[in-house]
Amino acid sequence: MAGDDADLELKKKVEDLSVDLKEKKEELEDLEALNMNLIIKERQSNDELQEARKELIQELKDNQNRAVIRVKRMGELDPKPFHDACKKKYTADDAAVKACEKCTKWQDKLRDSNWFPFVNVKVGDDEYKTEVNENDEKLIRLRNKMGEEVYKAVAKALMELNEYNGSGRYIVPELWNYKEDRRATLKEGIQRLIKLKKKK
Repeated sequence: MAGDDADLELKKKVEDLSVDLKEKKEELEDLEALNMNLIIKERQSNDELQEARKELIQELKDNQNRAVIRVKRMGELDPKPFHDACKKKYTADDAAVKACEKCTKWQDKLRDSNWFPFVNVKVGDDEYKTEVNENDEKLIRLRNKMGEEVYKAVAKALMELNEYNGSGRYIVPELWNYKEDRRATLKEGIQRLIKLKKKK
């Protein structure tokens, strides 16, 4: 009799565990479904935000006055360092033309996706950061011929292209906070657009 009681008790425990397991399995399936729904909603929200950002950029790109929030063309070379360097080497008449030629030539070089003047530098145990390779031959020649400021302008444009469009290497418009030299938030862009509309 004692053996039968032990068997019944064991059978009852197995049945209880089976019920618990089934409930846990159902809970897990519900949580997985909820998680999938949240992922889908997050993607949809992100897509909507990106679309709103694109529309905002489209609206603001023609209003490029000296406002703090405006559209920046990521990867576009700043021509000023080229002008400053050429003023030191050429006459006033020739400097503007030469600066434009050299800036255009370098903008074309930046678009060449076969040229990869970057290195990955270890910054932590398992973290790496991409930087412009200062030992790249083209960049060394540029620095020697045109000076440090032109080199910095080219390096900055390279980093922007790599961050915003590494595979295609074409200029990408971005909403930019020029005062803080960073990507502007959607809120900042909307506030700028409202100010523009109020002026009209």
